Amino acid sequence: MTIESALQQLKDLQMKLCAFSHATGAIYLDSVTVAPEDTAAGRGETLGVLSKLSYEMFANEEVAKLLAFLRENADKLTRQQAREVEMLQRDYDEISKIPQDEYVQYRKLINDAQSVWHKAKRDNDFASFAPYLEKIVEANRRFAGYFNKNEHPYNVCLNQYEYGLTMEKLDIFFDKLKQTIVPLIRRIQTEAKQIDDSFLHGHYPVEAQRKFSDYLMEVMSIDRKHCGIGETEHPFTIHFNKYDVRITTKYHEDDPTKSMYSVIHEGGHALYELGTADELMYTRLANGTSMGIHESQSRLFENIIGRSESFINLIFPKLQELFPEQLAGVDAHKFYLAVNKSEPSLIRIEADELTYCLHIMVRYEIEKMLMEDKVKVSELPAVWAAKMKEYLGVDVPDDTRGVLQDSHWSGGSIGYFPSYALGSAYSAQIVDRMRQDIDIEATIASGNLRPIVEWLEERIYRFGSMLDPDDVIMNCCGEPFDPTYFTEYLSAKFKAIYDLD
Repeated sequence: MTIESALQQLKDLQMKLCAFSHATGAIYLDSVTVAPEDTAAGRGETLGVLSKLSYEMFANEEVAKLLAFLRENADKLTRQQAREVEMLQRDYDEISKIPQDEYVQYRKLINDAQSVWHKAKRDNDFASFAPYLEKIVEANRRFAGYFNKNEHPYNVCLNQYEYGLTMEKLDIFFDKLKQTIVPLIRRIQTEAKQIDDSFLHGHYPVEAQRKFSDYLMEVMSIDRKHCGIGETEHPFTIHFNKYDVRITTKYHEDDPTKSMYSVIHEGGHALYELGTADELMYTRLANGTSMGIHESQSRLFENIIGRSESFINLIFPKLQELFPEQLAGVDAHKFYLAVNKSEPSLIRIEADELTYCLHIMVRYEIEKMLMEDKVKVSELPAVWAAKMKEYLGVDVPDDTRGVLQDSHWSGGSIGYFPSYALGSAYSAQIVDRMRQDIDIEATIASGNLRPIVEWLEERIYRFGSMLDPDDVIMNCCGEPFDPTYFTEYLSAKFKAIYDLD
């Protein structure tokens, strides 16, 4: 084997992996947007075949030899080629340890579980979903043992979404957040004048909301030739390559801000993928490096930009144009206060910026219990309700608005949720560094967010997966991750909104 032939094999392998990812991603996108309800069985068989083929193509002795040869000749590789080998080796070390039949059956299980979850959420029927979740948790525990039998199984799961993340790091992080968030929430509830957001809860026609979604994507500088928008039960973003990214949302006629912030959130994800470097196309590096860094971009646009007064001033005329009756007598400042109202609530994706991380803590603690086999799946509704009462002081009326509200577990994503809180904290530090170069409020007020997007492209987006999460923050901010930026941001913002000293 020569370096030239090995690099050609590496290129061919990655192209094939991208093709399989594109195919399975397209099937998933169809399944949760436009596919008829009872179509999971045939789709599962197709995914089973594709999973078997992709496993055989990747988890074999020839690929192991190829990666070993390239590692031995690392001095002859470019920085990008060496990183491609490194990331593929990480994938190989995990996937190859799962027996092929288990890998294929798991992919089919996930397809079935996602279909069942949609029905279960709609019908408030946790019992129908529970058997699937039991199998998913059991499989994740088993896979964690295959990957690293000497590590805590939940740490193995966390590492898959945020490289290097552990429960020890998260416990310290969440403790720091609680020290700021919990007392501030208590002060808002007991000392502050409550904000009127009643005008948000009227009738906002979906067709007008769709027009507003198009407008928001335009304001965010999202290239509509390469990014579409669809509708689904639980909003998400999927990318096939940097020139084909899709976001989704869900419209609620009784509150336009639910979809509004869904579009801005998913739009932040889309901008990340659209901004990766061309030379990373069709390689293992052609996507965001971790879910925490990805969520830093979605939360940055959703909250720090999207809930800023300068942004509300920018978009409010369009809101008035589309909803003149609903917003009669409402001005931009009143709307700004309403979208920043802090009040403990049931639904994570609708939670305000201050209480949001408490929702993540609930899920984090439950996931630890599941992976340590300290709670039965059948007990989750009661455990969920108890923790929501403990952390947020709310009563959970049903499983639809409780343990069934998120799609993540049905997709096997155990260990993902902490990324949302980490991403929120990353975003505050990133924006603090951005302010040294850009007058963010003036840029937003100008109506052209492109300078903000270009700043992020230069320091984060273009690298794709070239850098690990810690290195992304160091490269962007010039210092390691520090959650103090986030706690100080939250404290300053909400004390100002609620006129607290």
